[in-house]
Amino acid sequence: MTRILVVEDELDIASVLLDYLRHAGWQAEHIADGRAALARLLADPPDLTLLDIMLPGLDGLSILRQLQPGTTHPVILLTARVEELDRLLGLELGADD
Repeated sequence: MTRILVVEDELDIASVLLDYLRHAGWQAEHIADGRAALARLLADPPDLTLLDIMLPGLDGLSILRQLQPGTTHPVILLTARVEELDRLLGLELGADD
């Protein structure tokens, strides 16, 4: 079964994402803190990560920087930021979308 990690500190947003993912038949897990998410990603990478940029503890861009080179699982960034620079930096750091 496909495992998806939702890294999002806004509980309302995370809850909606988890509901949709689980309804679609995927196994979805939620982590709200950046440091905990990084530890989880390094220890047992999921098949897909939905990663918020603005997180407590460690932001999403810092998490991307610290993932081991050659990480092959896809990462999709979630953000309320509208600056193109933020999106480009995320893609440059290894996000897939």
